[in-house]
Amino acid sequence: MVKDTNWGEQQLRISLNDMRLFYLIWVDIILKARSQPANKNNWQFMTLTYMTVAMALDFFFIILYVERSLDNYFYDLKIPIIPQKIGDPISFVILFVGPPLLLNYTLIFRNQRYNKLIGKYKYHEGKLGVTFVLLALSIPVIALWLGLFGSSIFFF
Repeated sequence: MVKDTNWGEQQLRISLNDMRLFYLIWVDIILKARSQPANKNNWQFMTLTYMTVAMALDFFFIILYVERSLDNYFYDLKIPIIPQKIGDPISFVILFVGPPLLLNYTLIFRNQRYNKLIGKYKYHEGKLGVTFVLLALSIPVIALWLGLFGSSIFFF
């Protein structure tokens, strides 16, 4: 029996289709930011910052939810050589801001890849980008409001 595609090709095809929404959102945010005269010189920094903060906040709440559900706090970084007041923010940046920042830079900004993506994906006049950022920032707030994480979330 001969297969017309192998498993690896099929998985690659699925992965590329999954990334389509990510790229659509990025193209939408980039083109919206570039269309604003006030963003002429800082659109790259601004878009990277908004998307990274939104993704980091959601990543934080996903990890927090998983850790509380499993009652196992596994995603932690202690820096014993510096005071905790300084070490905790550094740990947060490394653990939660670092991954989306690296992902966004590598997939969008490295070698000005956004130019290729802009030519490939349709612009939705900022609607996709704004919707993503607003949802990404509001989902953790709504989850807290609904009490999905329990009443003692801030008392680690």
